[in-house]
Amino acid sequence: MDDLLFLAHRIPYPPNKGDKIRSFHLLDYLSTRYRVHLGAFVDSPADLVHRDVVREYCASVWLGRLSPRRAKLRSLTGLLTGEALTLPYYRGSTLPAWIRDVTRDQAIRRVLVYSSAMAQFVIGPEFASMRRVIDFVDMDSDKWRQYSLSQRFPLSWIYRRESRRLLAFERTVATRFDTSLFISPQEAALFAQSSGVEPSSLRVLRNGVDTAYFSVDPARPSPFMTSGPHLVFTGAMDYWANVEGVEWFVESILPAIRHAIPGVEFHIVGMNPAPRVQGLARTPGVRVTGGVPDIRPYVQHASVVVVPLRIARGIQNKVLEAMSMARPVVATTQALEGIPATDGQNVRQADEPNAFARRVIEILTSEEGARLGGAARALIERDFVWKASLRQLDEVLNGD
Repeated sequence: MDDLLFLAHRIPYPPNKGDKIRSFHLLDYLSTRYRVHLGAFVDSPADLVHRDVVREYCASVWLGRLSPRRAKLRSLTGLLTGEALTLPYYRGSTLPAWIRDVTRDQAIRRVLVYSSAMAQFVIGPEFASMRRVIDFVDMDSDKWRQYSLSQRFPLSWIYRRESRRLLAFERTVATRFDTSLFISPQEAALFAQSSGVEPSSLRVLRNGVDTAYFSVDPARPSPFMTSGPHLVFTGAMDYWANVEGVEWFVESILPAIRHAIPGVEFHIVGMNPAPRVQGLARTPGVRVTGGVPDIRPYVQHASVVVVPLRIARGIQNKVLEAMSMARPVVATTQALEGIPATDGQNVRQADEPNAFARRVIEILTSEEGARLGGAARALIERDFVWKASLRQLDEVLNGD
């Protein structure tokens, strides 16, 4: 087997949140074809217990402990250097020295970088002879642009600045690397339009779903204590877009649903709920679970899975997983980006509070949910299989 350097901004295990789901499947696939040398950061102490699992996939591993608090302070140096704040966030470790040593000692000729920030470690001329592939996943610079639109000064200014500076860096990376990967055709097209980078160097590598894991099990018990109906949202609940989405749902959408169907309960399922999310539990009918060992019981027994995201980039794994489990999904346009779903056929789509509430009520008061769920599962089985998607890695890493 040839050797390959794989850099990720976060340890790719366990696959329990969006970015780690994709990076784990990349690592799993690559480990069957290369001797993988992994360099990654660990920003949660709980993830350190998984380092031995990660080593089973790799020939060598560098894991660096990253303190989010110190990293945020370090990122402020970007205001002095004129660069994106994202870049110094990941500096100050021994990773560059490890990369230098492992690429020299193992004569590594291929590099896969996961997330734009990690490209800074292999962007120099000393790496120019290597086959370099960057998986942007989605367009982080546009995410910051979206954030800026919903914030007041000074955050609005900081986020606009980050969007501009990060786009400039993303453009440089895409120009110097051989191939750039994106999670959907929409993300690739947006990047080409925003950056001016030649579209021929951009490829789409869609996320997949483990359809055997995310499937209905009749023996799986319900986690709910009441008869419901039950609405469910899943996700990392310290992520700003998720926090904003559930706040909007509770404040602007849920009251109309509970007025029509008083027994409805809304369950916010996900690790590390921010104080703002915890506060929502004081609202009648709202339950905040925090982290759970397995989200599948909540998804399987949900009457409707709701995805009220107003800020989103790429493909939402929470949508794919719910569809794979044949649940009816009501989501915003942003949350459905990159998924070839059709409103009324395999999902319901709504962007305004009244319309969103109406879609949920229609499902709860009819037989529509079973039809939507079955069609959703069929779409996932057709278009979102990991094995088919990951085969593209062989082509881009070999220059085919």
